This record gives sequence, C-alpha cells and structure tokens, in this order.
Amino acid sequence: MVAAAGAAAGPADSDAGDLIGAVRLELVQPGDSLVAIAGRERLGFVELVAANPWLDPWLPAPGALLVLPDAHILPDAPRRGLVVNLGDQRLYHYRPDGRIGSMAIGIGDEAAATPLGQTRVVRKQARPVWYPPASIRAADPGLPLSVPPGPDNPLGSHALYLGWRGYLIHGTNRPLSIGRALTHGCIRLYPEDIAQLYAAVPVGTPVQVVDQPLKAGWQGDRLFLEVHPTAAQAVALETGVPPPAAAVGGAVLELVAAASRRRVDAVVDWEAVRRAVAEHRGLPVAIGVSRPAISGDPAISGDSGGTPVAPWPPPAPPAPRVRPPVRHPAPPCRRQCAAPTSPLRSRSRGSPAR
Repeated sequence: MVAAAGAAAGPADSDAGDLIGAVRLELVQPGDSLVAIAGRERLGFVELVAANPWLDPWLPAPGALLVLPDAHILPDAPRRGLVVNLGDQRLYHYRPDGRIGSMAIGIGDEAAATPLGQTRVVRKQARPVWYPPASIRAADPGLPLSVPPGPDNPLGSHALYLGWRGYLIHGTNRPLSIGRALTHGCIRLYPEDIAQLYAAVPVGTPVQVVDQPLKAGWQGDRLFLEVHPTAAQAVALETGVPPPAAAVGGAVLELVAAASRRRVDAVVDWEAVRRAVAEHRGLPVAIGVSRPAISGDPAISGDSGGTPVAPWPPPAPPAPRVRPPVRHPAPPCRRQCAAPTSPLRSRSRGSPAR
C-alpha cells in the first residue's frame, strides 16, 4: 500500500513527476457506508470499494481503516486542457498556471460507451435544458420533449458541450452514479466539481478521451504502477461478488518495460508488479527504482517487502526439479540370506504415503 504518493504536481511541462495527490488514511465512523463516504469525499464508488477490499461497502465496521485513493498517475496523453480517462473514471484538468486537478466521473455503460479521441469544448451553459435524444425516448416514451433546469434535470447545474454531437461534460442529479459506468455516453461530475470546472474552462479547451486502466510513471527515482479493475471486475465490485482474477499479461509487461526504459539504470521488482495486478486496487504502487538497488532498499521495500529487484525482462519461472532415478540394490539370494519375517506390516502398493 502506498502511504503517500507525492504532493500536487507542478507545471504540466516540467519534470515534477507523473503523480499527483496523496493517499489518505482515516477511520470508518459509525453509520458510514462507502456510498456515503464516496459522496462526501467526491470519490468514485468503484474506486473507493477497490481501494478497501476488506470493508463491507454497505456496512463497514466502525473504527476500521479506510483508504481514500486521492493519489493518481497521470494518463499517457498530452498534458493540456482536459484529459478524460475511462480506465480510472477520472477527468484531469491541466490548468494554465501549471496546476493539475483530478475529478471522479461517471461514464457510458457497455451499450452506450463514451467515445475515445480528441475534441473541444464548443459551448458552455449554466442551468442547461435537457432535450432527451430519440434513443432515450424510445426506451422511455413517457419522457417530455425537454426537461427544464431543476432537480429533475439529469444534466445538473452546468454543462460543457463537446465537438461530438450529443456528448457533454455535465453535472448530475444522481451523485450515486459517479464512479460508475451508467450514463448514455456523456461524462458526469459531482455538482461541486462541475461548478468549479465550468468556471475554469473556456470555450475552445481541448479534450482528449483515453481508456487506460493501467498506468505507470515516475516520481523522483521511484517507478509506480497503478492497476484499476477491468470492466468485469468493476461489475463484481458493484454487486458484491468476488471479482475474477487477473494475471500479468502482455499489456502490463509492455507498459512497465516502456516506463523503465525512460531511465538508463531502472530496475523493476516483478513480484510487486504481480501483486499490484492481482489486487487491482487503483493505487500507485512502487515497483522499481532508477538506481542500483538491493533487497531492503527503502525506496521499494515498503511496497514490495524487500523483494530483490531484477532488470527487464522479467525472470522466467524456475524449471521444475527432476529427481534422479533411485537405484535399488539387487535383492539378496533367498537361500543364502533368508531373514525372519518383520513384525511390521508392510504398506500395500495402493496405500497413500503419509
């Protein structure tokens, strides 16, 4: 677990690093639920559940440790304007003064996925009117032709209209949908976050949408990996069933290899990589350093248990040990070396070894 992952990032084009924010630790209060905590802290529901696998999302034990995942590796995208990452369900705002903000979002479901690519903010509207598109009206014929501003308007208090026709970044009247894939393709924010974003983002701001559930980046001389739940694992976390297991695949190996090649002397702890993938908690985990390291190096031992590091490529699993054949001596001659019968009963051929 990462205890802290760095302070707020510096200018977007500086060498301040690839991480922003810090993981916070608190205690569950009586009567709390992860749904209530997510809304109070403006975190995504799935990201909060993934970061706290030991907690019951609906009835967490009072006094239990609570991890608030406020540390993030920046997506692999141009650091300007708005970057929306569907993989971690977050929006990253690269401000002109160099500061970087991160906000939890709701995204399109499987049937109406949020599109990927580049666009711009083409219009802004406070107190927007919602005109239900034909696809939504077909599923719910009782909807009116338009919904005025107010508590029944799913666009919330503010909207940023994108160059893609019919797609917006907007608020919501359903805060419980933030951090989940429940929209018809638009990008939802908490009411407090959309109000701030609306005031800070001018028309013409570039917007890039990517899908990166796996992220790697450097902070100082340490290499971090952030693994978020897959779509199937996210559904499992929402429904309270055990999520399907995941193994280190080619995408993880390629990502870590590319990140490690950014430093000449980088070394990677592959056991920490395997553990981060298996746990998929969405937290930046230290997996390597940019200097020669040994077992117990404080730069990585807090996250990898002091596992020795190894360079790319990862070591192949050890070959199975083959036991040499046992040569038994020839049995003695029955006539010359007959021995009295042993009082111990011999084990039959089919009996199991103990």
